[in-house]
Amino acid sequence: MPRLQRADAFLLIIDVQLKLMPVISEREAVERNIERLVRGSKIVDIPALLTEQYVQGLGATVPIVRRAFEETSGYEPIEKSCFSGYGCAEFVTATRNLHRRQAIVAGVEAHVCVYQTVSDLLANGYDVTIVADAISSRTLANKDIAVRRMMSEGARLSSTEMVLFELTANSGTDEFREMSRLVK
Repeated sequence: MPRLQRADAFLLIIDVQLKLMPVISEREAVERNIERLVRGSKIVDIPALLTEQYVQGLGATVPIVRRAFEETSGYEPIEKSCFSGYGCAEFVTATRNLHRRQAIVAGVEAHVCVYQTVSDLLANGYDVTIVADAISSRTLANKDIAVRRMMSEGARLSSTEMVLFELTANSGTDEFREMSRLVK
């Protein structure tokens, strides 16, 4: 699998919602890393998609992530009721319309919506990178099992900083300086 390429990559944030996040392991770090990913995607000019699962029951996206979307690419979540984004026609259309094959995935819960979406993306020919420090579940055991399973199915493992600097590619540029400030 090739390294992440700006022209072929997109960011996918899954279900970082108000009523779900309080019970998620390492919640604050996950939210902060997702915010960094969203802001970093703007710096390197890659599109970002956001899903929300059963908004009536789980609420909207948490404020820190919602603000990052509002300030960078606009807050236009794809609402879904299926665990996998691929169960939602709007999601399938949105991903296809990007004409990009490298999905960078973060969100919750790792063992439910993240896993099922990643599995379907892989089955549909996408190259998937999961951002380990930007995904979680209610228990770390469930996150660990999900990460191992996604990797065994063909996903790559990365971290927030690794993804952001892989997409930046060169030091000494304004983008690099902006990305460096973002990760500090």
